Amino acid sequence: MEQINNPYAKQISNHPLFSGATAAEFSDLIKDCTLKSYKKAEKILFSHSPRDGFLLMLDGTTEIYVSLRDTHKDNEVLEVLEPGEIIGFSSLADFLGEPTVQEHSYTVEVQAVEEAVCLYIPSHVLQLVWHREEVRDYVLRQVAMRLQDIYASLAEQVHLANQWGESDPFIQRVQDMMSSPVTAVTEDTPIYEVADKMVNHNASSIIVEKKNGDLAGIITEKDLVERVIASRKTGDEKATDVMSENPYIITTQSYYYEAMSSFLMNGVKHLPVADEHNKNRIVGIITLADLLKKQNRGKFDILKEIESSTKDNLSDVTAAIYDVLANLIHDAIPALHTTEIVTKLYDRLVRHCVDMAQQNIKEKYGEPPTAFAFYLMGSGGRAEQFMLTDQDHFLVYEEVEETHVKEKVDQYFRALGNEIVIWLERAGYKRCDGNMMASESSWRGTVKDWSHRLRTWGLRATNENILLGHNFLAFRFLHGDESLHEYFKSTVRAQFERSRIFLYRAAEQEKNNPVPTLNHPIRALFRVQKQHIDIKKHALFPFHHSLQILAAHHGIFGKTPLEIIDIFQERSIMEAAYVDELRFAYEIIVKIRIEQSWNRFKRQESNTSEIVFTQMKSRDKEALIIALKTIRSLQNKVLTTFGMK
Repeated sequence: MEQINNPYAKQISNHPLFSGATAAEFSDLIKDCTLKSYKKAEKILFSHSPRDGFLLMLDGTTEIYVSLRDTHKDNEVLEVLEPGEIIGFSSLADFLGEPTVQEHSYTVEVQAVEEAVCLYIPSHVLQLVWHREEVRDYVLRQVAMRLQDIYASLAEQVHLANQWGESDPFIQRVQDMMSSPVTAVTEDTPIYEVADKMVNHNASSIIVEKKNGDLAGIITEKDLVERVIASRKTGDEKATDVMSENPYIITTQSYYYEAMSSFLMNGVKHLPVADEHNKNRIVGIITLADLLKKQNRGKFDILKEIESSTKDNLSDVTAAIYDVLANLIHDAIPALHTTEIVTKLYDRLVRHCVDMAQQNIKEKYGEPPTAFAFYLMGSGGRAEQFMLTDQDHFLVYEEVEETHVKEKVDQYFRALGNEIVIWLERAGYKRCDGNMMASESSWRGTVKDWSHRLRTWGLRATNENILLGHNFLAFRFLHGDESLHEYFKSTVRAQFERSRIFLYRAAEQEKNNPVPTLNHPIRALFRVQKQHIDIKKHALFPFHHSLQILAAHHGIFGKTPLEIIDIFQERSIMEAAYVDELRFAYEIIVKIRIEQSWNRFKRQESNTSEIVFTQMKSRDKEALIIALKTIRSLQNKVLTTFGMK
């Protein structure tokens, strides 16, 4: 090849394969090599690519994987390679002259995770330097380490397969559990005929179709009772007068856990099942009862248990939620789906606690004297809660003018804040060590109080106030008056518009606390140079803080991380490909956090956010390095936004 220009010339000449050569020898060796560039997601080696040489990684990241074509599963990533590592060791046997015994049906493939540059080294070039001891030593070490990784990964997979087997709820599809054919009527069908058909078919719901057969709505037994019998209708109504329009649907190929998630998230008990290729055509129906019978564990029937719980059995509810969490982890449900389902259960529990707190103070203080809104912060605010955490919440209530009324309002919400803390404590939530709870005067108040508080943080952007601000920016409305919530959000937006210095100082903190740079080969990274990482400090916090700063900069408040990312894509603030990278990084970090915390809980060890690499699965280690690189790029976007890069 032609003379290699910087930045690769020095990098190549210093590599163990070439470092022992003189300048003249290096020039002769390199002339038969070729620089190759690859775009993100571009295939570098296909399963049937000829393996007649080696590729030296110079820039970017690549992954070696087994392609699982013709299945519903993702490709199985075996290894992630970084600059300085070699691709093509599978052809080493040919290079050493070992005869090929048989044709292999399955061969690994290689693709670029990001833009990559490699140096193609023909086999005869490696042959020219093979006499050097340092070259043979380098290759031997590389092969030995990869062989060790492969055996460890294989042992891990065999162990897991033997321990858990195929997890039914994970692999089962909705089409395997739905009732079909669907019981249906048209929009013009008289309601008495609808009722007769439901009785004759022993159906608790019925699909309403348009004239062309598309979905129009659904009618359930509850609809008939509430909208016909309880409303004392004449009975002459048609299906279109009683049905629920635009019902939530699910497709035939959706998984069990997706259906369960939809039931819990949307508060429904019947889901029309649509054809995978035409979502207007309903081919079946699935009910919450169907899933509970299929699950056969009795762990998802805790919704009523939450609503009916008292101070005497409140702790039993949290134990039941932990059982749900254990099932989700056991069934290998994706981490963000797990947090979505479990957070929904915790939300119901917290709302119930707020309601019970109101009931407790009602006799002394009466009904709320004015509208209020209750907010969660921290992991609850971000909707990523999976185990009970410290309490993290605040109260906002409407302003009143009269002094005597104001005192009564303040007295009521002081009592409510204290009572909420007590009820959450009964449920298992520890009191916040930093006193960030509605029982504290600094974490409750009118919209005007909060406006002043935010202005103070903005004018005095100290490290402590930035910490308070970051915790606040994770807020999520959970209970209370919707219109007050919207007014509060507009007030927050206005204050941050006036307090740009706060966001600038927060961005400075990100600059001073970068995500660890992990540029070394993956094996050296996890076995020699670093033994552990604080997953919250070095991954979750930078991810959330960076998202919150960018969201506030664009006037987005009161949203979860996933909602923020979606809004960034909708507004073209971020490209779809980068959004996918952020989702992947978030999924990986949360997955590792859940597994590590849950394993410590089962071992009755104190919880910590420190992750020990020797206790991690091989694939999680590989994914972590990619996730950290993405989070570091998110930090860089913050710095660029505020002119610091």
